[in-house]
Amino acid sequence: MKKISFIGLAVLLLLSGCAPRFEKQEEVVQDADTDKSKETAIIPKYNISDKFYRAILPFEPAKARGLVVSNLNTRYDIEEFETGLMRVAQKQFDPDQYLFQEGQNLGKKTVNLWLNRKFTDAQLKQENLEPEDNIGLNPLDPGKGDIDKRNEANPIYLAHILEHDYLVKNKDNKVALGGVVIGLALNSINYYQKEEFGATYSNEIKNIEAEGRKIAQEVLKRLRQMEGLEEVPITIALFKQNEKSSVVPGNFISYTNIDQGSNQIGKWEKVNEKYYIFPADDKTKNKFRTDSNAFDGFKQDVEKYFPNFNGVVGRAFYAEDQLQELDINIPIQFYGQSEAVSFTQYVTGLVMQHFPDYVSVQVSITSVNGPEALIVRKADQEEPFVHIYN
Repeated sequence: MKKISFIGLAVLLLLSGCAPRFEKQEEVVQDADTDKSKETAIIPKYNISDKFYRAILPFEPAKARGLVVSNLNTRYDIEEFETGLMRVAQKQFDPDQYLFQEGQNLGKKTVNLWLNRKFTDAQLKQENLEPEDNIGLNPLDPGKGDIDKRNEANPIYLAHILEHDYLVKNKDNKVALGGVVIGLALNSINYYQKEEFGATYSNEIKNIEAEGRKIAQEVLKRLRQMEGLEEVPITIALFKQNEKSSVVPGNFISYTNIDQGSNQIGKWEKVNEKYYIFPADDKTKNKFRTDSNAFDGFKQDVEKYFPNFNGVVGRAFYAEDQLQELDINIPIQFYGQSEAVSFTQYVTGLVMQHFPDYVSVQVSITSVNGPEALIVRKADQEEPFVHIYN
């Protein structure tokens, strides 16, 4: 069993699914934007995986940085929305050819205005907005009649907009925008209040994907009107976020690639990805019986070590109905370092015994004092990385 002290490296290697590549050297490039003074940028020489993009330095934060935290329901949705959007990007923009940059075209004001409802003249005045700011992508709430029926008929479909930019380096050693990927986070549940500071009510939203596609067409139209985005390829992906009480994130449901200079969306591609909780409910168990049985066997063996313990929980990520990653949490109380070491060794053996080689597995062992141990077994890895916190 190997031990490694750099936890961040272990986690990154787990996500990568392959060995790091360190052969590329640093390169100095020029800003290709003719409207700006040329600035020197650096491409890092290290790329930890074929599945990650290198990013130019110095780091340029997104123009709408920070909004995702307040607009999405849970931290699970926030993480998956960002990382899942990069997985979608890889279908169109090869990490070997493109560099990553956070969105530089959609600013905070623009995003916030787009996330609004459409307003009546009276509502505009109440919101202290000008007529030109009446560009919300969510439907109008007329403000009259039964509030429950109004929210059922006109829910807030769009929760957030996320932009990622992908750059390419040309023969003159300059970088230019090569593509834009836009994520549209859609609500599955509509939350609303009948009075300020009052109780929160909710209703399930229907026709999410159909409405998301309508919004995507309008977003594309607006992007094409922005300077610098008239011709670049654009990908738009729809993300369905879960309810506020969910312990698993939502998932991307479809995406579309728009060719250079096109103003119309054509074909949409389905995304077959989803998260599940183990121990599984009956529906999940019937769908993924082999994986569910493997987790149950792992859980039972953990409980043999501590007979009165019953707290093993796993979060499973599936793509194309195939288990890809399993993140397991074991909260337990230890009464000494030797006990923690012994238990970690035992659990490491169980990981190798119960889960197939093609699945990436991460086990976090925690106590009331915080993290106790981390076990990371990448797909097709013969020996896991193990770290016991001191």
